[in-house]
Amino acid sequence: MTVNGIIAEYNPFHNGHLNHIMSSKAMTHADYTIVVMSGNFVQRGAPAVVDKFVRTRMALENGVDLVLEIPSCYSTASAEYFATAGVTLLDKLGVVNYLSFGSENGNIESLKRIASILTEEPPEYAELLGRYLHDGYTYPIARNNALMQYEASLYDATRVMESPNNILAIEYIRALTKRNSSIVPITIPRAGSNYHDRYMSPEANGASATAIREAIPEGGDFSTAMPESAYMALFDEIENGRIMDLDDFSAVMYYKLLQEKKIGYASYFDVSKTLSDRIVKLLPEFTSFKNFIEEVKTRDRTYTRISRCLMHILLDITGIDVKSYELVDYIPYARVLGFRRDAEPLLTEIKYKSSIPVITKVADASGMLFAEPWKMFRNEIRANEIYYSALAIKTVSPARNEFSTPLVII
Repeated sequence: MTVNGIIAEYNPFHNGHLNHIMSSKAMTHADYTIVVMSGNFVQRGAPAVVDKFVRTRMALENGVDLVLEIPSCYSTASAEYFATAGVTLLDKLGVVNYLSFGSENGNIESLKRIASILTEEPPEYAELLGRYLHDGYTYPIARNNALMQYEASLYDATRVMESPNNILAIEYIRALTKRNSSIVPITIPRAGSNYHDRYMSPEANGASATAIREAIPEGGDFSTAMPESAYMALFDEIENGRIMDLDDFSAVMYYKLLQEKKIGYASYFDVSKTLSDRIVKLLPEFTSFKNFIEEVKTRDRTYTRISRCLMHILLDITGIDVKSYELVDYIPYARVLGFRRDAEPLLTEIKYKSSIPVITKVADASGMLFAEPWKMFRNEIRANEIYYSALAIKTVSPARNEFSTPLVII
């Protein structure tokens, strides 16, 4: 049995994702594809445009055999944490042979070389990096300059560090190396639009997820950018008003910030004392979630960084919690969101080889998990309750209860 693993958000699923899945199957001759996917909150510090079960169905109807959930404490974190969590989950299943990821670079050897330098930090590279940082360069630019000066052959390759997909690719390789994992990394050249491309046209069958998300409120035509089944699922969510936006969480975010204003927010993951003080100072300027991010951001604190930090506050993701999860090796369970019926041999293999519990029923988790693993799972349920309560208010309908929500099975 050959199994390919993919780490994704599918926010939403589009033609580029389909190409990646099919190209990965062709390259690895995989019998099955497992995707570990962000749940209801994604890496840019925002809610997923549609909920995790809708996105799970999109994936299963387009070549994926099993979808597992990345907990919010990692799905809303930096590339390093996001990649480490995804790689760890795949590795602990005990059945995955390959990890496939997209990249603009498309050259696995140059990606491996960059990952090696960043992991080992040779003295000469470290000295160059320190020099550029001392001269006032931002960390990404200092890192690129140091890499190019340390190893001239990487001159073209270092440009990959400017793309989120390539940064993640390098972090995936680093995570595999640190775990001494037997999983083999492969990369598929990204097809179609760039990650940040906001342009959308009726002919743009390679449009990015960003372009699709921005086309939704404008009533744009993105039907050619997605597989038909994924488009129909998204269209149904649009028709029923179930598209989620960061500002749908404005009221609860403001309440949370007001509630903890006196003690500050420095206990939350990735929130420094300086940032906490700035949030307190600017809180009277709060008008909406998005506008407040604009108020708080600075030259050295990007919009995405602030959005992640505020999301950590909203979801009660503390620095102490994240540190404690490292003690149980990041991912202590595998939460199944959905699978294909014909993937039964894969599920059987995981049952015998996985080093962590596989949870298919939320109600069973309390009897399978203890201490930190149970704490992580319980916190994840709470994060999803926040998402579904905001969705319920928006649609004037009862909130989804994860305890009674069945797996997506096709």
